[in-house]
Amino acid sequence: MRKKSQGCFTKGTLALLAASLLCSPLAQADARTQAKRLHDRLAGVPPTSAKLTQMAALIGAGDALAAASIAMQAPSFYNVTLKNFATPWTNREQTVFAPLNDYTATVIGMVRDNVAFNTLLSADVLYVGGSGLPAYSPTNNDLYDQLESRDLDLSSPSVLVASTQSAAAGLPPAATAGVMTTRAASKAFFVAGTNRAMFRYTLMNHLCKDLEQVSDTALPPDRVRQDVSRSPGGDSRLFLNNCVGCHSGMDPMAQAFAYYNFDETTGRLVYTAGQVQPKYLINSDNFKPGYVTRDDAWNNYWRKGANKLLGWNSQLPGAGAGAKSLGQELGASDQFAHCQVEKVFKTVCLRAPGNAADRGQVDSITATFKANGYHLKDVFAATAVYCMGD
Repeated sequence: MRKKSQGCFTKGTLALLAASLLCSPLAQADARTQAKRLHDRLAGVPPTSAKLTQMAALIGAGDALAAASIAMQAPSFYNVTLKNFATPWTNREQTVFAPLNDYTATVIGMVRDNVAFNTLLSADVLYVGGSGLPAYSPTNNDLYDQLESRDLDLSSPSVLVASTQSAAAGLPPAATAGVMTTRAASKAFFVAGTNRAMFRYTLMNHLCKDLEQVSDTALPPDRVRQDVSRSPGGDSRLFLNNCVGCHSGMDPMAQAFAYYNFDETTGRLVYTAGQVQPKYLINSDNFKPGYVTRDDAWNNYWRKGANKLLGWNSQLPGAGAGAKSLGQELGASDQFAHCQVEKVFKTVCLRAPGNAADRGQVDSITATFKANGYHLKDVFAATAVYCMGD
């Protein structure tokens, strides 16, 4: 594994991140080799001879970020790299082997168009097809099946077109919550159950934390729903020492989804403004004194206690109503930004951050990501430059 001197790390702009490369051992490597590796990592295919020469010249001149930008012009960066990057977030199996859908396409479009990625969980946004393609349907995946089967170029704004969920899917604008209210996410995480799945998978996919990692048994259990037994198996200690640690934080926030459901018969997301879905009231006899959901008001209990370390934004109230405001709360956290950079690192470096140098670079890129408008394409470029000597 390549070692890096700590003196090479500079926090600040992307230009400084690229400059830090010059004091590393890979600066001594052949520029064409670096250019090919950079292109392979970002686009997933070898560059043409002309592109390789152009990228190598830029690397030789000390502008590796510009070389990375050229690599990301390849359609395969969007059709393959970004599709594989986002697809596991769209299904419970977390598999990459799933069809293109509105969730994945929206991630691809937001990255392509430099849409602020911290709005991923809250914006009224949806990417649909251009002329000659089926209209977006909230009841099927036909549009995205055609985009994929015809291998159309998703880097083209005339093929993958920015739109809104309110216009294309008919959701009230206030009910839209980024990718959480796409058809694919609804089908995977709002179907049946209690809507806790949407919260858990959003946490895993976009804050890089599963419930066990954020469990806090010191929080009050006053918002834990009736369906959670306080004496599972007849032993209250199981609830007090285990179950409450997840439910005390999850249930108050998952209440934001109280008006959502996925109708398997019609194949579409259902939003019932002002009316709590029956799934929130099931198994009420498990613990009658438990919390009864009456609306979609949510509260972030994790702003206190151990999970304060997730870095919640002090400019937000930490409470609200509905999925959109919850998405804003999650997207504004330090952990959300750090998670995106970690995922990009694993994608382009083909490994997790493994030492102090890697972790320092992730922290530096995260700070720049937040300061420069949450443009995820810049994160791909800076990370690929860092790892092109691996």
